[in-house]
Amino acid sequence: MRQSIIRPLNPFPEVGESFDLVGDKEIVSYLSEFTKSIDNRNIAIVKTSTNFNIDSLRLEDANIAGLSVIVNLKRVNDMPQINSFFGAVNQKLKTGGLFVGCVETYVLRKERILKKFPAGFNRLYYFFDYLGKRVAPKVPLLKNIYHFVTAGRNRVLSKTECLGRLYYNGFEIISTRQIGKQLYFVAKKVKELELRKAPLYGPIFKMKRLGLAGKTIYVYKFRTMHPFSEYLQEYIYRLNKLAEGGKFKDDFRVTTLGKILRRTFLDELPMIWNWFKGEIKLVGVRPLSEQYLSLYDRDLQQQRLKFKPGLVPPYYADLPKDLAGIMASERKYFDAYSTAPFKTDFVYFFRAFKNILIKKILGV
Repeated sequence: MRQSIIRPLNPFPEVGESFDLVGDKEIVSYLSEFTKSIDNRNIAIVKTSTNFNIDSLRLEDANIAGLSVIVNLKRVNDMPQINSFFGAVNQKLKTGGLFVGCVETYVLRKERILKKFPAGFNRLYYFFDYLGKRVAPKVPLLKNIYHFVTAGRNRVLSKTECLGRLYYNGFEIISTRQIGKQLYFVAKKVKELELRKAPLYGPIFKMKRLGLAGKTIYVYKFRTMHPFSEYLQEYIYRLNKLAEGGKFKDDFRVTTLGKILRRTFLDELPMIWNWFKGEIKLVGVRPLSEQYLSLYDRDLQQQRLKFKPGLVPPYYADLPKDLAGIMASERKYFDAYSTAPFKTDFVYFFRAFKNILIKKILGV
């Protein structure tokens, strides 16, 4: 069994010496930004990938509700059960406590491989590495073989998946920074663990949205984002706000294939099933998540819930540039629909597809 190595956070030189950190001065400096005012007796530094070593951590003062900081210097990539590990950390921390860790994202992994091997061969190596370490774990039959051979270690992870899993397990991201060949993160425990199913990895996924009268519906789409993306909406908005067209600006959750699907409207095709089920109509405001709807003016939030959402949204016809424009477009649509529903949907449908086919507005 791998041993958990525990050291007090100070003096900082011991951290670098004990764990042989790459770029240890920069890592220590980064850690100190968040831990310099915390009692060292309530901080644990470990280098482990097993839940057992987290569960074994003990507080010096039994009256304290939990640890203030847990620093794990083992890569998330080498944890056989990531959610279970993050959950164990959650249970050892007090509310507001910090979890510091690191991950090699697939972008950093690609950079490392391309620099490591000679030109030409490095691309070939990366191609097979991508198939074996990134594609195989997501294919039903190959998934079991992959986990049997690798025991779930040295897996390829996106930044989105790692951070999304943290939110899924009750954390909130405070900071991220690339140091050397790793992405380090500082996450704060904001709530206790919740029992819920983990997201699926399939090409079609369902999103929790608000329908008519605030009823919860699940809208189907082709996957355009990395797994666990849905848990990062608030984080992405806080980080980047909104871009033109009401989309999240610089959204790193979207995959390369996802960008193509969005530009060609193909990601929306599974929503036709929601239309057949009667959960949405052909033309109407898009069903939104609770988080995104909270960005709307209060009166429009209430007005939206009085109407069934749609597949083709009004902003495809009006082409607003920002959230304020989208809200104005929806108010205009609701006013027209309330007096002449059939005519309004007919006009908006053809105006929208004129813009789609002629002005090429897809992907905005």
